[in-house]
Amino acid sequence: MELDPLLIARWQFGITTVYHYWMVPLTIGLGPILVGMQARWVRTGREIYLRMTKFWGKIFLINFIMGVATGIVQEFQFGLAWSEYSRFVGDVFGAPLAMEGMLAFFFESIFLGLWIFGWDRLPRRLHLFMLCGAVLASVLSAYFIIVANSWMQHPVGAELIDGRAVLTDIVAVLTNNTALAAFAHAICGAAAVGAGVVVGVSWYHLWRRRHDGIDTVDATGRVVVGQAPEIAGRDRLDHSMWLRSLRIGAVVGILAFGSVALTGDELGKLMYEQQPLKMASAEGACHTGTSFSVLTIGNLGSESCDDITTVIEIPGILSFLAKGDFTTDVPGINDLLPVYQALYGETYPDDAAYGDYAGQEIDYLPVLEVTYWGFRFMIGFGAAAAGVCVLTLWLTRKGTVPASRWMMRLAVLSIGASFAANTAGWVFTEMGRQPFVVVPNQESNNAIFMFTAAAVSPGVSGGELLFSVCAFTVLYATMLVVELFLMVRYVRGGAASGMPSLEHPLDDDHHAPPGAAGTSTASKEGEDYVLESAF
Repeated sequence: MELDPLLIARWQFGITTVYHYWMVPLTIGLGPILVGMQARWVRTGREIYLRMTKFWGKIFLINFIMGVATGIVQEFQFGLAWSEYSRFVGDVFGAPLAMEGMLAFFFESIFLGLWIFGWDRLPRRLHLFMLCGAVLASVLSAYFIIVANSWMQHPVGAELIDGRAVLTDIVAVLTNNTALAAFAHAICGAAAVGAGVVVGVSWYHLWRRRHDGIDTVDATGRVVVGQAPEIAGRDRLDHSMWLRSLRIGAVVGILAFGSVALTGDELGKLMYEQQPLKMASAEGACHTGTSFSVLTIGNLGSESCDDITTVIEIPGILSFLAKGDFTTDVPGINDLLPVYQALYGETYPDDAAYGDYAGQEIDYLPVLEVTYWGFRFMIGFGAAAAGVCVLTLWLTRKGTVPASRWMMRLAVLSIGASFAANTAGWVFTEMGRQPFVVVPNQESNNAIFMFTAAAVSPGVSGGELLFSVCAFTVLYATMLVVELFLMVRYVRGGAASGMPSLEHPLDDDHHAPPGAAGTSTASKEGEDYVLESAF
């Protein structure tokens, strides 16, 4: 059986991109939380914030390093499997990708290096500034990447010259309305991921303290904080650290979900204007109207409205999502397909660049099950993660988490909900624009577009691509094992894994200076617990 290079190339890019993206939102989302923790330590000098900064900083660094390693592979694929695509977009992509590499990633690495090695060497405020610089650079890095991706979704600031997109207005590219909306949406989604990790890990440690008998509850259900001197870091301050982290994560998670909903609504309205067929397929809207599909069923891999049936729908909601009212008819799939065929042709050009696809009929409708359920998984998993945050605030109002093991496992598993929501969103975004790799700008410039069938490297065989997919899969699987091992090891180690000095606490005759690693006095513990209860 002959292997299809295009299909394998798409699988390869999809697998490596999704895996890499798992690292990105955690780095971006955890960064601002970490800055807030260190800022509180610099301002107050209280050890609780030093412990929080050290522990979450270690998780941040492990994830950042793995993200860099997995991201490098993305660069190779443009030349390996997508050379025709690179030739087409190279002039436009060069600017934002150069900015990402030189202005963002370069400074991110410098600031992060100074933060890592600057403990006890740099003044506290300057050391905090290094972390702020690294976090800001990571956000800028995401912005430039999203600018490049959004140009594929909505090309602006370029002209088609000799079969290539040539940059004519860098400001238009950087201020692309699709990029601005997608960036805001992605940052809010990343904040939800960072918050989910903080909530899940903190819940585990509070539960562990109860499981080990360190903390108990009184007759009213309020926590009675204990300590276990024989276990590194398991003192009264340890309880405050995890409870405060838990509540910070829960509040951030709730705010993040609300922001995701608002930015998602704006992004969805833009998609209805710029990629109407993508959004119609996401809603399972076969016919023009106002109704939103709550549940639509169809055959596996449905690629035709003839294969699907709407079970539950709500009138007016589709109009609100697309136009902001409840009465405007929104074009459905059956009405949009003839428009696309009239504008861009019914068959691929009879050109060698299209390989085996030359002259074949163009299927403008993306796989309905992917777009329909991807859209709903994005919303559903995001709502589930926010629900866990709300439940967390309620259940910990008396100072600790329930002793239930299954609730602890549920809280830890909920970490995956925000990751799943982000992943589903990107799968929907990228799969929904098929059969285009660069979607035509229907508002102003229909000339600049590229079919995915013409983007793959012509000199690479299906067998070669299959080998690279297998190689990348083995490499990424190995890296996944390494990251999970490191994450689990340091998470289980608790505060002591971020501050090894807690394994050898100073006795009453050898106090460390205030705010230094290892300080753990009874008065400070009492102060932190009183303030924690007030919080």
